[in-house]
Amino acid sequence: MSKSRIAEQSVGSETYGFDAIRGIQAKREFYVAMCPLKIIPKLFIFNDYEIPPELRAQRIMKDSRIPAIKNYILNNPEDYTFSSLTASVDGTMKFTPAASLGEDGKLGRLYINMDSRLLINDGQHRRKAIEEALKENPDLGSEMISVVFFQDDGLKRSQQMFSDLNKNAVKPTKSLNILYDHRDKFSQFIVDLVGSVDIFEGRVELEKTSISNRSTNAFTLNGIADASLRLIGLRKSRKPTDDEKKLIKEYWEIVSKNIPEWQLLIQGKTSSSELRKSFVHTNTNCLNAIGIAGQIIIEQNPDSWKDVLKNLKKIDWSRESSDWEKRLILNGQMQKHSAGIDLAANVILQKCGISLSEDRQKIEDKL
Repeated sequence: MSKSRIAEQSVGSETYGFDAIRGIQAKREFYVAMCPLKIIPKLFIFNDYEIPPELRAQRIMKDSRIPAIKNYILNNPEDYTFSSLTASVDGTMKFTPAASLGEDGKLGRLYINMDSRLLINDGQHRRKAIEEALKENPDLGSEMISVVFFQDDGLKRSQQMFSDLNKNAVKPTKSLNILYDHRDKFSQFIVDLVGSVDIFEGRVELEKTSISNRSTNAFTLNGIADASLRLIGLRKSRKPTDDEKKLIKEYWEIVSKNIPEWQLLIQGKTSSSELRKSFVHTNTNCLNAIGIAGQIIIEQNPDSWKDVLKNLKKIDWSRESSDWEKRLILNGQMQKHSAGIDLAANVILQKCGISLSEDRQKIEDKL
């Protein structure tokens, strides 16, 4: 009888077997195995909904996150990427090195008794999304995902693993997600936009959602993206039309021509840091307000909106202006809240000679 067959029998009469790599971490042996997607739902059962937090080793799964991950797999069957699942095995697990590598070999087969309880320490939403995706496209079942297996050392250890895996995780910034998302057409359009509009070119923070005091940048990539979405009506779920792309580019070009300080920046007569320090119009919230105002101005004046935007020259964009108090600024500090964005948009609209709608007047009345 082969050595691997003996190892399999020593684990139990019914086992899962995986090609795997053995390693040591914190003096504990662990294994990285390749698992077909079709066995992931069977391998990991998630039924902790009714268990109190102190007796669980992971967060409650948010069902609202599943559709987006499922659709990501289904819509990109040849171009999706998943990181490893991490799991603890409460049961018998045995690693058998490849015969040619000897007892200390790192490559081999990992056998897990089917009666074992496998707990996902990291990746329960991916596991559920895989299950849902397989229902719609069973052909994905032969695809593989890596799983890191640890021996279960009890609830306390599993809870600590969950904490360790998540407490130091840092999500990419919104700007960086836009910069790196080559699949999203709008994101890539925005990246191209900041390289083709004079006021943005070379003055956009591409990685962070905030700008350091010494930076030579005036705007953030996410700020321009958000404001552009507001300009076309917050419709990121679909691909922007060529006309919308043209409008966005043209709009920011016209806006920049009618904000005197932006022209000074283009001409090299002032600096990005001075604009950020003394004015509101490079701030993300103000950009959003300019986008909202633009959508309304263009809608009401489809043939003359460029002329309407000439009124931007009359606006006092300085932080000292009372126009922005309790809208973009409170006690001298820039504020971050959606109500302030709408209130700032009202100022821009009124300065451009646009009467507030009933809905926008209600926003104003709350101030």
